[in-house]
Parts: sequence; C-alpha cells; structure tokens
Amino acid sequence: MGKHLVFVGGGHAHLTALVRLKEYIRRGHKVTLISPSPHQYYSGMAPGMLSGIYRPQEVRFHVRKLAEDRGAEFISDSVTALHPRERVLSLKSGGEIPYDVASFNTGSEVPAERFLFTKVENAFPVKPIIHFLSGRRFILNAPAGSLKRFLVVGGGPAGVELTANLSRLLQERKDGGKIILIGGRRLLSGYPEKVRTLALNFFQARRIEVIEGTHVKEFRRSGVDLQDGRSLEFDAAFLAVGIRPAPLFKESGVPVGEGGELLVDSFLRSPAFPEIFGGGDCIALEGARLAKVGVYAVRQNPILFHNLMAALEGGPLQPFVPQKDFLAILNMGYGRGILWHKGWVYEGRLAFLLKDYIDRSFMKKFQVSGELEEEE
Repeated sequence: MGKHLVFVGGGHAHLTALVRLKEYIRRGHKVTLISPSPHQYYSGMAPGMLSGIYRPQEVRFHVRKLAEDRGAEFISDSVTALHPRERVLSLKSGGEIPYDVASFNTGSEVPAERFLFTKVENAFPVKPIIHFLSGRRFILNAPAGSLKRFLVVGGGPAGVELTANLSRLLQERKDGGKIILIGGRRLLSGYPEKVRTLALNFFQARRIEVIEGTHVKEFRRSGVDLQDGRSLEFDAAFLAVGIRPAPLFKESGVPVGEGGELLVDSFLRSPAFPEIFGGGDCIALEGARLAKVGVYAVRQNPILFHNLMAALEGGPLQPFVPQKDFLAILNMGYGRGILWHKGWVYEGRLAFLLKDYIDRSFMKKFQVSGELEEEE
C-alpha cells in the first residue's frame, strides 16, 4: 500500500526529488508539496537579479507546475507546527496534513522581532529571496531624486554581493546616491585576507563607505543607531544579517541544532524521528558545522531523492559527506567576480563568467516548467 510523502518547501535540496516525482508516484505513493509561493528563487543568482544582470524568470523555478505536472498535489501554504509523534503538519491556513515521510527544505528567515524595520516598505531583508526583486522595483519606481541614502547591513558574502550589485543598479539608474555597508566586526571575517582586501578596494573605487568594528543596535523607520553611538539615516536599506531557520523545529520537540535548525544525521534524517528528513539552510548536520552556502544544498539533492525512496520502501540509505573545500565566487555586479578556492584567490571578469556558467547550468537542469517564457 502506498504511503504519503510530503515536501515542505521547494528549495534547492528538493529539486532532484521534485523533478523525479513520478518515480515515487509510479510506486503507488501520494506526494504533496507545501510552499507559500509557486516560485522558488535561486539564491546564487539573486544579487544579479537586484542589479538587472538576470531577469526574474532566469532566477526561479516554478515549483507548483513542477509538482503538478508530475502528479503531485501542491498546497499554497506554510507549515506552522510539526507534530512528529502524530506525524501531522499544521498549516497557517488552519488545516492539517498527515504524512508517512516528510522532508523539509524551508531555508531561513530574518527574525522580525529583532528587526522590526523589515515591516517598513523601504527596507528589505534578503530572505526570502523575492525581496531582492522587491528592492529593485522599489528603487526603479521611486520618483527621481527621492532616494539618496542606501544602507546595507551585513559583512558576510551576501552583504558584499548585495552592495556591489546595488552599486551597479544605482549606476544604471543614473540618479546618484550614497551607499554605506555596515560590515559588523570585520568584513568577510571568514575569508582570506586577500579576498577581503579586493572587496574593500572595489568599494573604495566606487566611493562606497564600509563601516567595521560595530553592529546595528536599533532600527528606526528611516535610520539605524549603531553600537558605537553613531546614527545613520537611509532612504532604502537591505538587511543581510540575523538569518535563522523558522522556529518551527524548536517548538515541535524534534532535536535541533544550536541555531534552532532541524538536527539530522549523515543520512539527512532526524535521529529521533527517522521518517523526518531535511536539507539546505534549515538543517544542522550532526558532528559538523556547515556554512550557509548553496553548494551543500545542491549536493544534498540526489541524497535526499534516494533516501526518501528508501524511507518509503525500505532499503539502504546513502550518507551525505560534506566536501571540505568548495569553490566560492562573489558576484561583484559589474561583470566581475572574486574567486577563492583552496587558498587561491583571483579577481576579474573570468571569475564572474565561471560563476555565471555554473549557475546557468544548475538552472537549466531544473527549469523544466517553461520558466523562461513566463511573464514577469
């Protein structure tokens, strides 16, 4: 007798399983995808969507069509509670969905209680990814001369890429504007010094001010107060810090990681509830500390597809072994990139072209639902 497989979220780690849904359904299993949006945007190309390098259609998957075309049910909703002992999911709409096997790829969010300014129309947290597009439209639709002060908060790779691509957008808009990047304790603190220096030189050449050694203490409707006592005003702001998983797992009683992520073993499975799986930013891997980078979610794709089938029908599970070294390329917004791999650092156009090739190849593999022909 068939079982019920539920995917919660249509993120990067679920894409192989979603493309191959018919293999579950042919074996008599029912499949449901729950996602708040019919589209899933790819984080690796999101900064380029902000600057206009990529059209929105090039950066997203139509996960609703992907699921329904293969015989699965799509539910436009969010999961607000997980009841692992009863094997039931509670939905924001008030409904409940039972499952035999569930897999979570819900990404992360900006905690609204910490950053109340995210409710303001001129402030954009980087998660969910659709906010990159919202920020672009806000800037392009603003009356001439009305936006002069731009703030980016976050000194990690997301903040750096966002700042560089915002700079390109403002250059094409030809309306001027000052960008300030608040980089926290130290810009790109986890990267080699050469990468950090190249990024700082890039910003200096474009008159982008970088503030280090302090954090944001409090947000106001059109400004921020810093821990060092300074206050800054903004006409538009982007937030690339404070990212964490939704409180769903912590409140459910399943084992979680330090940041509230769903704790999983090497098979991407909850150690306490073997019918629960997960991938991407919303998980913590036992015995390892994974950076929040898309490469891990991409490599979890085939593992999740195989292990979900094994959970439904029995059979051996495959372990996920995170790679120790991975290629990192920062999109610096002007057709240039900063590449870092195993201590080797390079800046230039070739770095961006390599990133562009890798990203487009990934998109081509899973854009099977006519995304490029969609209306914006």
